[in-house]
Amino acid sequence: MISLTQIQKLLTDSRPETLEALAKDAQRLTEQNFGRTISLYAPVYLSNYCSSHCTYCGFHSLNKIKRIKLTGEETRKEMTAIHATGIRNILLLTGESYKFTPVSYLKEAAMIAKDFFQGIAIEVHPMQTSEYQELYTTGVDGVTIYQETYDKVRYTEVHISGYKKDYDFRRETPARAAAAGIRQISMGILLGLSDVTRDVYELFCHLREMEKSFPGVEYSLSFPRLRTIKGREFAICDIDDRTFLKILCLTRVLFPRVGLNLSTREHPKLRDHLLGIGITKVSAGSNTAVGGYTLKTIEDQDPQFDTEDKRSVAEIVAMIKSKGFDPVFTDWRPIENKA
Repeated sequence: MISLTQIQKLLTDSRPETLEALAKDAQRLTEQNFGRTISLYAPVYLSNYCSSHCTYCGFHSLNKIKRIKLTGEETRKEMTAIHATGIRNILLLTGESYKFTPVSYLKEAAMIAKDFFQGIAIEVHPMQTSEYQELYTTGVDGVTIYQETYDKVRYTEVHISGYKKDYDFRRETPARAAAAGIRQISMGILLGLSDVTRDVYELFCHLREMEKSFPGVEYSLSFPRLRTIKGREFAICDIDDRTFLKILCLTRVLFPRVGLNLSTREHPKLRDHLLGIGITKVSAGSNTAVGGYTLKTIEDQDPQFDTEDKRSVAEIVAMIKSKGFDPVFTDWRPIENKA
C-alpha cells in the first residue's frame, strides 16, 4: 500500500513528465481491465428533506428552500422521462431524513424503478444491515456512500448537527451494505473539505479493508469536487485539474479493477479528456433537484449542487463515440435478489 508521504510527494510534484507517466499507466490499465467502454447512469432526486446540517450541501436542514418529496406518481413521471433518454442505470437520491424517506418509501421507489431500469442504486441516509437487506430483496443492487472526509476534526466542523454527525456510523455503512448482499458499492471523498493527501490515503485504506472483508463486491470510487449551489459558494474547492487528474490516475494504478465514476459536477472539456485515462462510468443528462426532469422549471428548482456539464444523454453518447469508446447503457440483466 502506498504511504501517506508518497501520495503527498506525488500530488505536489509539478513536473509534467510525472503526470504524463502516471496517465499512461492509468490508460493502459483501464483499457486492459475495462476495454473501451464507458457506462452511463443518471440520478433521480426523490426528496430534499434533511435532518442534518452539513455546511456544503444545498439540502441541509437550515437552508431556506422549499421541501418536497415525490409521490409514487411523480416518481414514475420522472423515471419515464429518464428512461426515454436511453438510460438504464438509475441512482435514487434523497436528503438524509429517516422521518420523511423511511425504508418503506425507498422500497416503493425501487419497485417503480424496476419497471424502467436494469441497475438500481441508492444514495440516501446510512441504514442498518437489516434495512439494506429489505431494499436488496426489493431490487436495489448498489449503494453509494461517501465519507466526505476522513479527518474527524474537520468532519465535526462541517457536519454541525443531525444523524450525519456520527462519523463512525457513517464509516461502517459500506460494510453493513455489503453484509446485506449489495453487489455494488461506491465510496468516495468530497474534495475541498479537508487535506486531500490524508483523505485520499484514508479512502484507499478503507477500500482495501472492504476488499479484504467482502471480496465479492464490485467497488467503485468517486472524487466529487465542491461546487456552488445556485451560484452561491457554500465552501471553496482548492483542488485544481492537475491534482484531480493525478488522484484519478493514482487510483487506477493502485486499484486496476475498481470502477471510477465522474459526475456532471465537472466541466465538459475535462470530462471528455478523462475518458480512457481512468474513468469507467459517467452520469449523463443529470438534474440534481427534486422533480427537476419534469415537474419543476429551472427557476423553481433547488439543486443539491450546480452541474457543470449540462449536455443531454444523446450529446454525451455522441461525444463518447467520437472518441472511439463504446457507451454502455446496461451490460447485465437483473435477477431476483433473495435474502
